[in-house]
Amino acid sequence: MVAKLYPELPYYANIDMVDSRQLYDDLIRYAAEMKFLLEQRDLEVDLSPATRVRTVVSINEIGRPEEGFIVFATSVQKYKGYVSGTGWVDFH
Repeated sequence: MVAKLYPELPYYANIDMVDSRQLYDDLIRYAAEMKFLLEQRDLEVDLSPATRVRTVVSINEIGRPEEGFIVFATSVQKYKGYVSGTGWVDFH
């Protein structure tokens, strides 16, 4: 069985019999659950380690580095990692 990633909208066999308030409430619940799930997936991606090593001449090319960035600085022929509060650190 394949796990469902996202909630399903309620199915109404006879839409004429559905109260408009009930329909509205169902859509609000669906949207809130979808928003929560998408925000959780965004957070997982944001907190995952770097998967790409950038090649730069100088680390100054990266204007706003984030925690976990990895680069190969060709000007000094070194791999460097960015650590919040410390800055760029050479890999040895």
